[in-house]
Amino acid sequence: MKKNTEYIIGFVLLLAILIIGKINLSSSILFFRLIAGLGLGYALTRSFFGFAGSVNRSYRAGSTKLMRTLMMLFVGTAIVSACFFIGQDVTQYDLWVNPINLGLILGGVVFGTGMAFSSCCASGVLTDVVTGMPRALITLIFFGMGVYVGFPLQSSIPWVSDTLISTETFANGVFLPDLFKWDGLEGYLGASILTIIFACIVIWIAKIYEDKRKVKNTYSGVDTEIIQDKIYKDDEEFKLISQSTYEKLFVKPWTLKMGAVVIGAIFILLMGVTKAGWGASTPYGFWFGKVLILFGISPESVAAFAGKPVDMFTMPFFENQVNVQNIGIILGTLVALLLSGSFVKTFKEGLSISFKEGLIYVVGGFLMGFGTRLSNGCNVGALYTPIANFSLSGWIFLVFLVLGGVLGNIIYKKLMTCKS
Repeated sequence: MKKNTEYIIGFVLLLAILIIGKINLSSSILFFRLIAGLGLGYALTRSFFGFAGSVNRSYRAGSTKLMRTLMMLFVGTAIVSACFFIGQDVTQYDLWVNPINLGLILGGVVFGTGMAFSSCCASGVLTDVVTGMPRALITLIFFGMGVYVGFPLQSSIPWVSDTLISTETFANGVFLPDLFKWDGLEGYLGASILTIIFACIVIWIAKIYEDKRKVKNTYSGVDTEIIQDKIYKDDEEFKLISQSTYEKLFVKPWTLKMGAVVIGAIFILLMGVTKAGWGASTPYGFWFGKVLILFGISPESVAAFAGKPVDMFTMPFFENQVNVQNIGIILGTLVALLLSGSFVKTFKEGLSISFKEGLIYVVGGFLMGFGTRLSNGCNVGALYTPIANFSLSGWIFLVFLVLGGVLGNIIYKKLMTCKS
């Protein structure tokens, strides 16, 4: 397929998605979720951005650039979020101030290990449905199984559901502004400064690690980051209708910083419109339950095992806001690749996997799904959103996510190098 053909299909597809969504989705909030998902999918793909890559790239290639960019994203989103919260009753928001307990620690390690096995995360698996379909589909199926199997534990085991420490505003977690009520800005000045300090510590450690890898000649860099850093000469005459202009608008990759700005902006829009942050993983368990129902298991039995209401498994798929947003992420990835003329090439490259890799993705998907139930969230639900919501749990999850990612990469490397 020629690139020009992909360009046309991309625009037609985008228009069709918007028209069909506007006509068929039952409310404006669902249509908003579709648009938010499209934006997230497009930004993640166009900027080669991903949460799993922050650990995997560091271990495999020595580059911590994505990790350092993530810290900037976390800080920026938290500070802008504070502007929403000052002078407001934050309990009216659905803030993800998660419990701090053994489940958070174990969930971070387990999720990080699975993240290394499958080379993606809860949001990344959606973009990878387009860019690496076999790996993503295997991972997604068993991710859903892990979430579903973990549902009963999440709701019934105290070391998963209850917090060891808490502060005034939220009974089941530590809300950082509660520690700085005396700062003159309801605690948000102190919480923002502490968030910056935490992020700077991570950036400092990451830079030291990267520098050591360079000294030891074990730093290889990441191909996509090298492409992003390439300087394009802009000395040609500007023409609105030209191939050059089109490539600047839709083809040339965004920098990681640009991706972070767009993702952060969409997150802020989600907070403003829905009064909640970005989540992704819980619906995967409902998807798996729906599959069980298709195979003849009664909805009541499926719901009873999970400890969830029956209607969570029987309600129309596109009546769930996060379902719509997640599908939007997949479609946004597809649109991004088509508009850049790289869909066919990328899709073909992602088709080839070995039997051993397939088994590893099965384990990786299940570990990620099960890990989300222990930690009450995934890379967005236990990491990004809690940090942006000033929850201490997000920073604790980050530490153990990285440890799990390192462990997973070590195991993955040994599995891939051992003789079958």
